[in-house]
Amino acid sequence: MRVIAGKHRGKKLAAFGGQSVRPTPDRVKESLFQILEPRLAGARVLDLFAGSGALGIEALSRGAREAVFNDISAESLQTLRKNLALTGERGTVYNLGYEACLLRVSGEFDLIFCDPPYAERFTEAILRTVKERGLLASGGLVVYESEREEVAPAGWRLADARSYGRTKIYFFSGDGV
Repeated sequence: MRVIAGKHRGKKLAAFGGQSVRPTPDRVKESLFQILEPRLAGARVLDLFAGSGALGIEALSRGAREAVFNDISAESLQTLRKNLALTGERGTVYNLGYEACLLRVSGEFDLIFCDPPYAERFTEAILRTVKERGLLASGGLVVYESEREEVAPAGWRLADARSYGRTKIYFFSGDGV
């Protein structure tokens, strides 16, 4: 696992093992960030299921101004903190369930990364809370990784969707609905 581009391009990131861990493959991350590139300069990013922090760190490497990281796993957060140290980046780090994190954070985010365990169905709950709390900036996107077909719930628009084998990436927008 590595940083694909930006000021930390090529930097190897620490990873952790285990059967329940499923980091976003580099080829998927590269495609994702090519799509998001025009949105990254100065962006405020929330990495809701951060794991190793690879998505938030990639965003920072490519010009995001701030990243907020969250994960419920202490092991994940240990790896995330190691990766922040490896890159010299800083970010706010929470050790909360996703619901508690969405209730704790404040302000608007330009990008919200959601890469939950594939066995879980959190899409509607996450998008409902994001909308209710006003956490997504105008023109912002919730980027949701899943292996299932996802649909935009009421009040949301599916701005784009990409498929990379079993990995599917959905881009939800709350604007213009």
